[in-house]
Order: sequence, then structure tokens, then C-alpha cells
Amino acid sequence: MAQRHLDPTDPTAAAGPPPVPAGGDALADYLRAQATEFLRALRLHRESGAGAHGNGAQSSGAHPSGAGAVDRGRGRGPAPAPDGPVDAARALRRAARRLSGSLHTFQPLLDAEWAEAMRPELAWLSGTLALEHAYASRLDRLLQALHRLSGSAAFPAQQAGRAAPARAAATAEPAPVAPLAPSVTRPSPADRGNLTVGAAKAGALLDRQLTLARTRAHSTALQALGSSRFHAVADKVALLASEVPLKDTAAAAADLRPLAAAARDRLTDAVAALPLVTAGNPYNAQALVHGLSPDPAPHPQDAQWHQVRLLLRLHRYALEVLAGTDAEDADGADGTTDVRLLAAGEALDRHRDASEAAAAAAQAARTPRIAPATAYALGVLHADQRHEVEAARYAFQHSWRKEPIRL
Repeated sequence: MAQRHLDPTDPTAAAGPPPVPAGGDALADYLRAQATEFLRALRLHRESGAGAHGNGAQSSGAHPSGAGAVDRGRGRGPAPAPDGPVDAARALRRAARRLSGSLHTFQPLLDAEWAEAMRPELAWLSGTLALEHAYASRLDRLLQALHRLSGSAAFPAQQAGRAAPARAAATAEPAPVAPLAPSVTRPSPADRGNLTVGAAKAGALLDRQLTLARTRAHSTALQALGSSRFHAVADKVALLASEVPLKDTAAAAADLRPLAAAARDRLTDAVAALPLVTAGNPYNAQALVHGLSPDPAPHPQDAQWHQVRLLLRLHRYALEVLAGTDAEDADGADGTTDVRLLAAGEALDRHRDASEAAAAAAQAARTPRIAPATAYALGVLHADQRHEVEAARYAFQHSWRKEPIRL
């Protein structure tokens, strides 16, 4: 028997045959399971208090059919119940991402008109719900970086201040208006005394701008959850939990491997176009080429890396369909997870967070009539986050070139 050589560029080389038949039925089971998780998260999001605040979780037809769909989940045990509206919203985004990604990868096996109409709606929902968390995390990251760059320890009251409102929100009676649970607690005057005047004013400026953006994202999410557009999406997902609109009867027996391989090839081609050799250097002088550009987005390479991150996510979802797994987290591991893909995904997540934080610091530095010391602190913060970007690129190329290893 000829010995099989592993291709280090193939994330599935060490996986062997999938544990379940990779046919259209496996795709239908996966889509039904994710639709069930979507409806379960939606119900928990309402029961935890978020829906009682007028966020429009009461869909005309989604919840009655959704409750039945949860009970009809096929081949999947109940997922751990999310703790509070934050985790419920996270589970809602996760299920929407997986549904949208699977519809994109395996669209040739599904009803074309239905998939084309459903996929962008799920992407819209996931992106809208993710904005508030993104702004809160960005502010947290930048404030922590300011304290680190100033040589002072991060304010200890921050974590306690973040956990207390979350616990109170989970146990409090529903209020007429949904409160905006703060994710970042402002440091006390004693903590701010550890910062220079420029760093303290830079932190206050970032706090104002990103908190305002987060408040607007919160309002947008509430309006989205109360819109007829969301009701239509929820109703379609409820129907998907019971019946998957395959293209024809032959699609049920179709092999999913060619479509999954196409998703892997798109990822491989995108990674090959990245400047991995430059990313492997300890210092990338090319990152400073556009450092003083008036363009608000002076780093054209970032878009390539963000695209690779999306393609990597699609590839992971395709592997989940082939393996018949139901991962608990977008970055979690299960029994068949390629550790190289996990490390690469974590590096790309850090790359996205750092690049967006750097852009927020640069945007704040463009505020008119700020003091020179404040602008200087924001410039140092921007440079620090761009260094984090280069570190994430190095971590990605270091993990990607390793030979695939499966747990």
C-alpha cells in the first residue's frame, strides 16, 4: 500500500475520513441544529429580561414555532443555557454566523432563491448585534493600553465594576426601558492620577467617543430586534428548524467534500497572497509607509487579513458540517478540531481587534482643537496598536506553517 504523505498546507490532511456521511442529509441536519440553537438563544434572550424591555423579541410567528423546533432538534443534545442576555445575544450571533456561512459554502445544494435571500439577512443580524460588544471591547483595550504604556497597573476596579451591573441586570425586575449595561468602568481620580495629563485626556476623549458609538449601536440593535425585518428572519429560521429547502432530491445524496474543498482552496489562495515573509520579520518597516497619511484608513493590507479571517471562519464551518459537530464556541475546540486552525483564528481575531483599535485612536487624534499632549498620547497609542497588529500577523504565519495536528 502506498504511503500517504500529508500536505502541510491542507488543514484537513490529518483528519482522515469524516465520522458521518458527508452528504446532503448531513448538511440538512447541521442547518436544522443551528436553526434550533438560534431559536433557543432567542427565547433565552427574551426570558432573561432583554425582550421585556421592548426590544421586539415578540415575533408574530417565530416563538411558537421556535419552541416546537427546539423540542424537535435532531441529533443534538441541549446546549448549555446562556447566562443572561449578553450570553444569549452571543449565542444568537454565533448561530446566525454559522447559518450564513454554511448557506454561502453549500449554496449549490440549496434552493437558490431562498439561500440568496436568507444569507444576507443573517449576516445583517449578526453584524448588527456584534457592534455594541465591539465598541465596548475596543474601549476596554485602549484604556488598558494607555495604563500599560504609562507604566501604571490597570485599574483594579474595572473588572468588579463590569461584573456588578451584569449580575444586577440578570436578577432585577424588567424596566420600561432597556438599560445600557456599562462594560468599562471609568477609573477613579486616584487611578487617573497615575497617568500623565495627555494620557488622561486621551482616555477621556476615547471614553466619550466610543461610549457614544456604543450607545448608538445599542439603540440600533434594539431597533433591529423590534423590526419587521428581524421578525421575517426569525420566522424563516423557525421553518428551517423543521424543513431544509434542498435544491432537489439528488441534493440529499450529494457529496459535500467538493464544496468544502472549494472553501479550503479559497482560504489557501487568500493566505498565499498575504505578505507572510514580511509578517515573519521581527520589524516590518512597510507598516510605517502610510503612517502620516491623511486617509482615515491608511493601511490597505488590513483588508486582506480581514478577508482571510472570514475565509478561515467559512472553512471551519465547512469542517463542522463534514464532521457533524456542533461547536460550542466560534473559537472553541471539540474532539476533531485542528489546533492549527484555532491558533490561526485567534491570531486573526487579535489582528482585527488591534487594527480597529488603532483606527479608533487615529480617529480620536483627528479631533479638532485637542491639546498637543493629548494628540501625542493618542499617537503613541496608535503606534502601540499597530505593533500589536504586526505581532498578530507574525503569530498567524507562525501557526499557519505548522503541520496540521488534530486532537
